[in-house]
Amino acid sequence: MNRYPDNNPKSLQGSKKVPLELVPPTAIHYCAMAMEDGARKYGPYNWRKIPVSVTPYYAAAKRHLDAFFDGEECASDSGVEHVAHAMACCAILLDAMACGVLIDDRPPKGATAKIQAEYLKNKEVQLEASNRVPNCN
Repeated sequence: MNRYPDNNPKSLQGSKKVPLELVPPTAIHYCAMAMEDGARKYGPYNWRKIPVSVTPYYAAAKRHLDAFFDGEECASDSGVEHVAHAMACCAILLDAMACGVLIDDRPPKGATAKIQAEYLKNKEVQLEASNRVPNCN
């Protein structure tokens, strides 16, 4: 499927590739600012040189998201948006996985997916019940 409006053969080939144009440039720029802060502190691409564990990056991403959700826009040490730091943590996890340098120190698999499925099922049942027209016979 060609996602471009022209019939140019180059466009057809391009439409078969990862749609990078769907990633907002602002996200890339903010993530780069957070990555620059990390490169200053720890060295660029340090996670590719020495394998990294999941937990520190997961915990850091959560701390940044919690700070953002709690009303703080930017990290006080870097001046970079907390959401950008969380993106950088996720980017490092993805890159380390893809490069085979991620140490999977996650706890044993839990029940989150099951809980979410049960919650959704219960919500759907509640919605169906609230949409029923009462029988007045």
